[in-house]
Amino acid sequence: MNVLGIETSCDETGVAVYSTTHGLLAEALHSQVDLHAIYGGVVPEIAARDHVRRLLPLIERVLRDAGILRPDAIAYTAGPGLVGALMVGSGTANGLGLAWNCPVIAVHHMEGHLLAPMLEDEPPDFPFLALLVSGGHTMLVSVHAIGAYEVLGTTLDDAVGEAFDKTAKLLGLGYPGGAALAALAADGRETAYVLPRPLLDRPGFDFSFSGLKTAVMLLVKKTTEAGDIDRRRADIAASFQRAAVDTLVGKTLQAARHEGLERVIVAGGVGANRLLRSEMANRFPGRVFYPRMEYCTDNGAMIAIAGALRLADGGDADEIRAQARWRLESLSAPGDTR
Repeated sequence: MNVLGIETSCDETGVAVYSTTHGLLAEALHSQVDLHAIYGGVVPEIAARDHVRRLLPLIERVLRDAGILRPDAIAYTAGPGLVGALMVGSGTANGLGLAWNCPVIAVHHMEGHLLAPMLEDEPPDFPFLALLVSGGHTMLVSVHAIGAYEVLGTTLDDAVGEAFDKTAKLLGLGYPGGAALAALAADGRETAYVLPRPLLDRPGFDFSFSGLKTAVMLLVKKTTEAGDIDRRRADIAASFQRAAVDTLVGKTLQAARHEGLERVIVAGGVGANRLLRSEMANRFPGRVFYPRMEYCTDNGAMIAIAGALRLADGGDADEIRAQARWRLESLSAPGDTR
């Protein structure tokens, strides 16, 4: 079965074709970073309009590259995300499904990230613990099977990716700033400043990054007033990155011990952070799985495989959806009609 995956939840238009027998056949991705950079963040109306321009040409290209005229099924991101952007993908997917007379399945964006490691040659077996880290989400999820998710902890305020971007902006690195901050941190001393590791010494598995972000803001203000910001910028970046990674890894280790899980996956945009990857590999006693770097950020391949796995396990075509908010734990196993 060939599944066309469509991702339009935010500022990237992703399309891919996944074969249940041959794996990923083709993919394409268009980033809107340049469109939004001048505004310092994503503008929803601009994002939706660009998806309208890009989506159909990308679908035509991917089908051509995959060597097929039409897919056997279509999977699309139905939420959470920017509702206008989601509507572009939802409307296109359901219109094509009607024209091609094939099933169309709505996919949860974070389930796509959670299942992205299944694209690799050695995918993790169930059960496992998932650390989902992106610009909009920071979650620890106990994964028993497809659709059987228990959210153990989430962020109480800022997501970690948002904290990276806001810290980068404070340091004058522009938008998006996560990768630029990590590059700057490589030239700094991560022990230069003592920054908080929020909630790390408290019970439970929730996260909070607003206090860390505030501490960096005050530090930047202090060093700027002292005329020392240019010399201290890399040290601040390195100290922030270390504090954020220590918090993510520490909470993940606590949750894995509590759940008795020997496998961890790290997915989402921040999952591409090299310090996070190395620290998790060094400190977690079991096996750690990641999607390859290009599948950490939003992409059509993760949506295609998520749709394929749900359909293979008895999932049915869904109603037309575009949901700005959608709780991951509200999902059910494929074929479960309860």
